[in-house]
Amino acid sequence: MADDDFGFAPPPFKPDEALQRLRRDLRDLGLAERDGRFERRGVAIARATVDGATLKVGVVKKPSRQSPEWQERVLRDSAGVRDLVADLKKRLAQWSDADD
Repeated sequence: MADDDFGFAPPPFKPDEALQRLRRDLRDLGLAERDGRFERRGVAIARATVDGATLKVGVVKKPSRQSPEWQERVLRDSAGVRDLVADLKKRLAQWSDADD
């Protein structure tokens, strides 16, 4: 028996439920959902879709009205979703109104 085996497995990842949770968390950060994107004052910040057993998420490197540059991530568990929300919260705090 391995040292880190406690005899139980984490709950299975349900991407549909995780997407709903992510939508709520992004709205709590002040983002509005429109056409599958999450925006702040009309500027795209994030997007998320279910892709099989994972969540496919894109977050902009820097807010831009013209053509944002997306950083893509694939989330396979709830911890990844929590980390994404925490990271996005930090980014939103760093981006000033001038970046919009």
